[in-house]
Amino acid sequence: MIIIGLGNKGLSYKNTYHNMGFDVVSKLAKELGVRFSHTECKAKTAVTNVNGKRVVLAKPETYMNLSGESVRELMGKYKETADGIIVIYDDIDIAIGTIRARNAGSAGTHNGMRNIVECLNGNTAFKRIRIGTGFDHGNVPLYNVVLSKVKGENKTLVDASTDFVANELLSFLKDGDFDKLMRNVNGFKPE
Repeated sequence: MIIIGLGNKGLSYKNTYHNMGFDVVSKLAKELGVRFSHTECKAKTAVTNVNGKRVVLAKPETYMNLSGESVRELMGKYKETADGIIVIYDDIDIAIGTIRARNAGSAGTHNGMRNIVECLNGNTAFKRIRIGTGFDHGNVPLYNVVLSKVKGENKTLVDASTDFVANELLSFLKDGDFDKLMRNVNGFKPE
């Protein structure tokens, strides 16, 4: 199992909307008691075992729009098929704090996901968890919104959502029931 959180490396991107995938896998690593101590396949990785199964947590260092390069290399190195990966990322097309999980699907409008699908030769048969960043941002260009720092009430919603996803992933790693994870996260209502 490879769990990939999408984001952008570097302090200037820390706590931005686009780094919610990084935030989730960082929280999951903390819960599992592991650190991102390896750099391989164009990603920071933390490798552990849960119930006798290898789990790789990854934060691609390619920047968001080239994430597929890292995902493809990780799948090759760890001999994992598409159905053995989970990608976590932000989604401007759903309401802030809302979570959506699916077994497969399109890349939507997310450039990082588009690159993953492209690097996997069109394969969309991988699990994904989207965390909503959609809110009324007026006339601010989209790239400025997703790269801005999460603040105020939005930070409360985002933190609740990323904590919830990390906890649900921890449960999934123990019980292997992605359908249960989907039911739980798709019904989540941020407070």
